[in-house]
Amino acid sequence: MSLAAQILDLARQKGVTVATAESCTGGMIAAALTDPPGASEMFDRGFVTYSNAAKIAMLGVRAETLETHGAVSEPVAREMAEGARQASDADLAVSVTGVAGPGGTEAKPEGMVCFGVAGPAGTRTETVRFGPLGRDGVRAATRDHALTLLLGALSGPA
Repeated sequence: MSLAAQILDLARQKGVTVATAESCTGGMIAAALTDPPGASEMFDRGFVTYSNAAKIAMLGVRAETLETHGAVSEPVAREMAEGARQASDADLAVSVTGVAGPGGTEAKPEGMVCFGVAGPAGTRTETVRFGPLGRDGVRAATRDHALTLLLGALSGPA
């Protein structure tokens, strides 16, 4: 059973809805979540906020956060996840912002991705350095890790 199908099953059981806030994946997480039949029972909406302006306008990410930490940072991932949850009817939101490549910097190299998961119990963030897997590889690894984080959030206490 795919990760998305497992998420759908658990979300149905718990009566939970999900939203996504994506930058470097450009909607790949939302696409994966809507692949299984019946996804409309748990998927509320997805936000593709590739630019900083979109992060600010659609998710309420603060300009000061972007200026201080940069778009690829846990504080921005936190605000993206919380903003997606607030701007939707979802109980749970996952966010991703990262450097898919090619390129990057020494401080923020290709493959560095920040994740956020916001739910009723609060928000968690983490950074994963997938390494220089190439653009497609980083985006696929990011999608899969975000789905794993959602599954973990749903598997926890109700």
